Amino acid sequence: MPYHGPPALTLSGAFFRWTLDPWVLAVVLVLGGGYLYAMRRVRRVTEWGVARPIWFLGLGLGPLVLATMSWIGVYQGALFYARATQTVLLVLVTPLFLALGRPITLITTAFSARWLERAIGSRVAKVLTFPAITTFALVLVPFVMYFSPWYTASFHSTAIRELTYLALIVPGFAFFWTLLRVDPVPKAYSYAVSMWITGAEVIGDAVLGLAIIADNGLIGAAWYHAVARPWGPTLRTDQVIGGGVLWVLGDVVGLPFLAAQLIAMMREDESAAAKIDAELDARAAARAARAAQTPAAQTPAAQTPSTTPAPVATTVPETDERPWWETDSRFTGRFKPPR
Repeated sequence: MPYHGPPALTLSGAFFRWTLDPWVLAVVLVLGGGYLYAMRRVRRVTEWGVARPIWFLGLGLGPLVLATMSWIGVYQGALFYARATQTVLLVLVTPLFLALGRPITLITTAFSARWLERAIGSRVAKVLTFPAITTFALVLVPFVMYFSPWYTASFHSTAIRELTYLALIVPGFAFFWTLLRVDPVPKAYSYAVSMWITGAEVIGDAVLGLAIIADNGLIGAAWYHAVARPWGPTLRTDQVIGGGVLWVLGDVVGLPFLAAQLIAMMREDESAAAKIDAELDARAAARAARAAQTPAAQTPAAQTPSTTPAPVATTVPETDERPWWETDSRFTGRFKPPR
C-alpha cells in the first residue's frame, strides 16, 4: 500500500513544516483579539499587569498553535508520539497559561459582566468545579480518547478533531482555574487541597503513560497500518515513545503549576500576616487610648487628710480582647474559648 503522509521527520522539518487549521486559527484570533480589546478598556481606568497578556497570548494561545499547526499537527496522524505531545500541550500547557492570564477578571472588569459573576457563584458551578470532579475529568478524557474508537475517529472527521481539541482543553482549564485561584472561583479551596489534587493529577498522567507503554496491542492499529509509514520507528516503538511522552513530559509540565501554587500560597500568607498585624496594632492602640482616658483617683478638697495613707484604688479597664485565631476565618471553629 503506498504511503501518502508527510515526508520523513527531520530536524529542519520540525521547525519549518507547518499546516493550516482554519478553525483553530479563527479561535486564536477571536480569543487573542478579544483579550487585547478588553485589556485596552481596563487600562483606561486601572492597571493590568504586563505578565498577564504574556501568559494568555504567548504561553497560552502559543502552545495551542504549536499543538495543531506546527510539525505536531502535521505528523499527528503518522506518529503516535506526535499525537501524545499534542495531548500534553492541549491538556496541561495551554489551559495552565490561559488561566494565569486571568481572563475572567478581565471580562468582569472590562464589561461589568454581572451575569458571569452570578454564574460562577451558582450552586451548579460549585458542584461542577469540585476538585475531585475536575481532576477526574482531566485524567479521564485522555484515557477514553486513547482506549476507544475516538482516537482514530478524529483522523477521519474534521468536526471530531476540532471537538477533541476542545474536549482536552476545557477540563484542563477548569482544573487550573479553580486551583490557582487567580480569578474569581465558585469556591476557594485551601492550598493543602490543591497540593493533594496536583499529586493525584501527576499520578494520573503516570498511569496513562504506563498503561500505553504496557499495552500489548497497538492503539489505532488499523489506522497506522493503513498509513503504512515507511520511515521512523516501528509502530510498537512509536507507541512506547508516546507513552513516555505522556508520562514524563506530563509530569515535567506540572512543575510550573506547582511553582505558581507556591508563589500564590506565599503571597496569601504574607497578606494574611499583614492583615493580622494591622488588626493587633489597632487593638493595642485602642486599649492604650482607653487607659489614657480613665480618670485618676482624687481626694476631696473638704476632707482632712489622714495620717494613715489610704489604699489606692486601681481600675482595670475592661476589654473584649481575644486571641487573633478565634476571629480569623481560617481557624474559626477550630479553637474555641473555654467555658
